[in-house]
Amino acid sequence: MKKLLTLAALTTAAALAGAQQAPEAAAKPAGGPVKGATYVVDPTHTFVNYEMGHYGTTTNRGRFSTKDGSIKIDPSGSTGKVDITMDISSINTGVDLLNRHLMSKDFFNVAEFPIARFVAGQIDFSGDKVTQVNGTLTLMGQTRPVLLKANRFNCYLSPLINRQICGGDFETTVERSQWGISWGLAFGFEDKVRLLVQVEAVNIQ
Repeated sequence: MKKLLTLAALTTAAALAGAQQAPEAAAKPAGGPVKGATYVVDPTHTFVNYEMGHYGTTTNRGRFSTKDGSIKIDPSGSTGKVDITMDISSINTGVDLLNRHLMSKDFFNVAEFPIARFVAGQIDFSGDKVTQVNGTLTLMGQTRPVLLKANRFNCYLSPLINRQICGGDFETTVERSQWGISWGLAFGFEDKVRLLVQVEAVNIQ
């Protein structure tokens, strides 16, 4: 645990440094995920964005931050495991009144269910690229299957922390009513929600 906390502090410091000045060396390709390796999720580069139809006109959008997580690659390099925790109280739509409504019992009931968790026991690869992750999402006390498909994936050697980082953009569409979130379904708020997930994780071995 101490090692994970130290690495989290390191990646946060590196992100701040990178925002202030360009690294002296560019990031280098680093092949695919290392067989048997454990990766810790970088919360400064890992977020869950959602899109939901609104009265058949505009799209309602928001974002959740992640608290922590890990990804373990199987020794064969052909699959792996994922465990990521999301901070539901971090929801941000850009509108404070809407944020408060979404945190209420009408939607996420953050007082009772402050976190969500995605757990997967299967990672599919094509060569050294992740193509999809098959797992479950626990939200509002309900656990349902979710399949995340990769839109992009890559690994690189970070010039800021001199470690391999792997990550990508993933996507799925779910029906929020499966988790008991039904407010507004009868008057304009769609059931289908598009989830856009960006993930970066650092090799700690």
